[in-house]
This record gives sequence, C-alpha cells and structure tokens, in this order.
Amino acid sequence: MLQGSHTSAWVTLDQATINAFADVTGDKQFIHIDEAAARQTPFGGTIAHGFLVLSVMPALNYSLLGELASAHTLINYGCNKLRFIAPVRAGKRVRLVAEATTATAKAPGWLITQTLRFDIEGEPKPALVAEWLSLCVPK
Repeated sequence: MLQGSHTSAWVTLDQATINAFADVTGDKQFIHIDEAAARQTPFGGTIAHGFLVLSVMPALNYSLLGELASAHTLINYGCNKLRFIAPVRAGKRVRLVAEATTATAKAPGWLITQTLRFDIEGEPKPALVAEWLSLCVPK
C-alpha cells in the first residue's frame, strides 16, 4: 500500500485553462476571466477557480500512486475536509503533495484516506488542503 509523502510534478494553471474551466462549469465570475477588472482587486489579476485546482488532483495523484493505480480502479469517494487557503494567480504553478494516512477494508477493496496539499510555487501558503477518500478496487 502507498506509504509516506509523495510530491507530483508542477502544473501551470494559465489563463486559457482558467477560461476553459469557466466555460465548462459556467462559473464566469470576473475574478477568473476578466483580466482588466481583476487587476483592480487585491489579487492583482485573475485567479484560478478553487475547484479547478482541486480538479487537477486525479491526474497528479495517479502519477504518485504508480503500481497501485495501474492494478486497481480508483473511485472518488469524497472528502472529509476541504479548505481553499490561498488563491492561485493565473500563470502560477501548483503541485500536489499527498500522503496516505489510512487504508481500511471496504468491500470490494479498500477505502484509502489521503491528506492532500496543493503548493503554489513561490508562495508561503498552499492553495488548498483536503482529506480525500478513494475506494480502491482490484481490477
């Protein structure tokens, strides 16, 4: 089973990605897509949606899970805790730091609890922290 803390590669959340996420979700609040108006806010520019940051978790997490991910089906089971701590400005890079904290038998496999943190490159606070649950089912 997965042990220890694992860190993903960095991924850039650029304005094109933020705009595409806004189109898909319908969340077109100006702070995400209107660069001129967003420059007038305390953020100094557009910021990524919190749920956009969270939505890159599966891809980054698969890269950390290695053999576990290739031998099992991982099903999002939810989260016990989720907090959006700091905004991610457009063009910034984030990375996932994940640690499996528990694995409990749950038919037909295991329920894995991971502590997740999304670091923002060059920033003192993470974008978000979460306690994430995945159902791990053998293929």
